[in-house]
Amino acid sequence: MTSQRNYNYKDVDMLLASKTITESFKSNLSELSTIRTNWTEDYANQLDTKIDDAIENQLGVDINKELRNASSKLQTIQIPAMRDLSFLKTQIEVDFSNDKANLKEILNTLGFSKNLKKVQQKDQEALIILLYQFKQNLSEELTTSLTSKGLNPALLQRIITYADTMKQANVSQETLKEVTKSVSKEITVIFNEIYTELIGICKIAASYYQFDELKKDQFTFAKVIKNMNAARKASNPTT
Repeated sequence: MTSQRNYNYKDVDMLLASKTITESFKSNLSELSTIRTNWTEDYANQLDTKIDDAIENQLGVDINKELRNASSKLQTIQIPAMRDLSFLKTQIEVDFSNDKANLKEILNTLGFSKNLKKVQQKDQEALIILLYQFKQNLSEELTTSLTSKGLNPALLQRIITYADTMKQANVSQETLKEVTKSVSKEITVIFNEIYTELIGICKIAASYYQFDELKKDQFTFAKVIKNMNAARKASNPTT
């Protein structure tokens, strides 16, 4: 399924030009219906409805809104998690400053040594890895060793909670990324189908009206868009 447009116009210009051409098509249907058996009033109305639906339901759709919300939620978890991890590491370094070997072992066991630098660079994957290593390796014995120095056990529990919350938020974000890509492709397919259908009508109708310049221009896509843009400039003159 392609994600590339078949046209070089803005989506809004393409759709409005398609709408304009469809109106011309309907106005000249009594003539045009004689050259194509499927160019009926029902066909014209269905085409008109298809373009209206695309304008109303696909044009301007903010497909990234939910993704932005998910990313924002992830960031609201990421910031306090980073803060608490940094605060905890500082306390551990102070409490075990006279026992360097044990300090090194604790930081390795809880995931600080390998992941903290990336976490400080706001690497979400590194943060999830650190949180899960912390959760899995924080034994009762290590908890007792840390809290016996005066560290508040609530801080440890809060960091453990971040692991599942961060994981779920990240899964939601990654899922929405795929959904967003899918929706974007679906919209592109709809727009491409409309453009392709209208271009086909234009080629046949323009050929039919090749000796009638005014009507031929009504079925020349580039000229319809050019006239639309000229009309906009005329209605919005530069001061």
